[in-house]
Amino acid sequence: MKRSLSLLVVLFWTIRAVICQDVQAIHLQDEYQVQIQRSTSPIVVDGVLEEEHWKIADQAHDFWMSAPIDGRHVDQDLQTEVMLTYDDNYLYVAAICHGASPYIMPSLKRDAGVFWRGDVFAIVIDPVNEQTNAFTFGVNTAGVQFEALVSGQTGRRGSGGTSGINVAWDNIWISEVTTYNDYWTAELAIPFKSIRYTEKEKWGINFIRGHPETNAFHTWSPVPVQFRGVDLGYTGALVWDEIAPQSKSNIAVVPYVLGSSFKDFEEGTPPDNNLQLGGDAKVAVTSTLNLDLTFNPDFSQVDVDEQVTNLSTVNIRFPERRLFFLENSDLFSDFGIPPMRPFFSRRIGLDDDGNAIPIIYGARLSGNINKDLRIGVMNLQTEAKDEFKGQNYTSVAVHQQVFERSIVKGYLHNRQAFDQGSIADADYNRNAGLEFLYRSEDGRWQAFSGYGKSFSPELSGDDYFYNVAVGFDNREFGFYTNVAGVGNNYRADMGFLPRFAHRDALRDTTVLIGFNHGFTRVNYNIYPEDNSVVNSHNFSVRNVLDYTRDGFNLIQNVTTLQYRLNLANSSSFNIFGTHEEQGLLFPFDFTDEEPLPAGKYAFNYFGIGYESDRRSPFGVNARVERGQFYNGDRIGYTLDLRYRAQPWGNFSLRFVQNDLKFPDEFGEIQLFLIGPRAEINFSRQLFWTTFLQYNTQRENFNINSRIQWRYKPMSDLFIVYSDNYATDIFGSKNRGIVVKLNYWLNL
Repeated sequence: MKRSLSLLVVLFWTIRAVICQDVQAIHLQDEYQVQIQRSTSPIVVDGVLEEEHWKIADQAHDFWMSAPIDGRHVDQDLQTEVMLTYDDNYLYVAAICHGASPYIMPSLKRDAGVFWRGDVFAIVIDPVNEQTNAFTFGVNTAGVQFEALVSGQTGRRGSGGTSGINVAWDNIWISEVTTYNDYWTAELAIPFKSIRYTEKEKWGINFIRGHPETNAFHTWSPVPVQFRGVDLGYTGALVWDEIAPQSKSNIAVVPYVLGSSFKDFEEGTPPDNNLQLGGDAKVAVTSTLNLDLTFNPDFSQVDVDEQVTNLSTVNIRFPERRLFFLENSDLFSDFGIPPMRPFFSRRIGLDDDGNAIPIIYGARLSGNINKDLRIGVMNLQTEAKDEFKGQNYTSVAVHQQVFERSIVKGYLHNRQAFDQGSIADADYNRNAGLEFLYRSEDGRWQAFSGYGKSFSPELSGDDYFYNVAVGFDNREFGFYTNVAGVGNNYRADMGFLPRFAHRDALRDTTVLIGFNHGFTRVNYNIYPEDNSVVNSHNFSVRNVLDYTRDGFNLIQNVTTLQYRLNLANSSSFNIFGTHEEQGLLFPFDFTDEEPLPAGKYAFNYFGIGYESDRRSPFGVNARVERGQFYNGDRIGYTLDLRYRAQPWGNFSLRFVQNDLKFPDEFGEIQLFLIGPRAEINFSRQLFWTTFLQYNTQRENFNINSRIQWRYKPMSDLFIVYSDNYATDIFGSKNRGIVVKLNYWLNL
């Protein structure tokens, strides 16, 4: 570990000296300021900006290009003007978005994943103004709402995923939109009780405009192209004429009632009919600190996992979708590195096969104690079920901001089993750790390091977890590398550590082995001056290296070189080549024949991919891979088809095929994954989504169909039908239906 840390420190300063870039701290809030004054007359939120105050309010205008290029103002015929005001209860926002119709509105569903592919306007609010966490509210031209929580670590644009952006956060606010031939207007009313803020005269703020016709994103305060528009290091300032009004009461109660029927055909048991009650509550302890409570929570309305074909020797990490775990989730989960996390909430309330273990209650206190200190405290209790004992889970996380955007943070996690109501003394797991994250004020430089230990019965020594990393990203060049590792006796029952567990196919068992991990990426981007056809050329190389701590036995060494061409019409083309060295520590089976013997395997493959114009109603995303696979050969096809019937329907079909052929004694296999999906939006309040998944690797065919009626703001009626069939005989495995009604009540 010491040797790795020394090498990274030297590398950090070497790269800093070589790259001739001005990385001095930026102070955009000195230049980009918009004044806000109390409204002189009532504001009617109807999308028609006729109130007298909008005519005299200070304007945020002269927006900048943020993507696909930056460094220049938006053309005048596509500019945006934004005004703000407030009263005792609401922060009001009005926007005039210039640009000719017709407008693109991919969906009528709130918080839909395709929201940012349409014509949209959004506001980013950092009320604490410490670049640690913020709120974003947005609307599209159909008046569909989008809201999310944003942390200070949103990462590089185009890096994949939504790190630092929590789209599952929901709250009640008001908005309306009006469209015209050559512009559209939006009016937003955000309740002060919906956001957490301190008594400050200046908030961080930015505005984002999505204009798909030109495949562009605009921001008021300029955000470099390598960062997302919501990046908190590039906000302007909202200057108040007086301290923002404080909410007198901020409590939300969300009870639910649920009826369900479930039939297990494999076990041949009678139908299990169930009626249950439960609910959630949100209590603002202070203006910046929130208490979440849940009793007998149910997650049946949550989207099912999108299945994948797994060609690795480790389990796939599916994202957390259960709403209770998502607000302020970065406080608990942003430790370690993306593939190695000491805390991963999906380990709570689910068994090893992903089946639900009932949660009796949960409580979580999270938010800012002051402008620099954030805390998270969470406790949950699960029921005993079959062979699983009842479990109590407790997590504590602390984030202390230092310098401008750096953080010292620590965590403590505890899983304690209960046996017939008593503590099981020999059944627990505890983890504790500290980390330091450095991030330059302009966001280009980052570095972090951390160390943790676990405490488990009958295990002592060699129970550590460490990680250290350094990275740099500017407009053209990006670099990042990390080193991490765990000891043989490290355990994280509330975490996720791939490459730690190795399956022995001959003995049908799993062996835990400590290992060291390394990851490096280098990317270079070219932005043509004339971007009328090509937006950018992206070149990248990535390497993943894992080897055992004892004996330095190779687990994997994977290097990928890729070129990506991004076109102005939003389509893209990429080509890549990969060299893999895989070390099987134990025999492993990909087919039903003889397992591959333990040993080292070196092989190469290449692939090409294409994604069509994302603005078009019809879309294609295709990928072909071909080459060697361990001691055999593989050819893989991926095809995603989509059709948008604007704005009421989204239809897609995913097809994945992998043909694996090994020497005769090891067999061959064809793996298919077919997943059609249909989403029909009858209005902004009524939605029907059906998802089918046929997966020969898991020998399962799944149907999940859900109707959602939002009969009042944030209050829903769900009807969910699910059915599973075995693919080998196509016999029914289990079937269920759930009817759930919840009601959001603000007190």
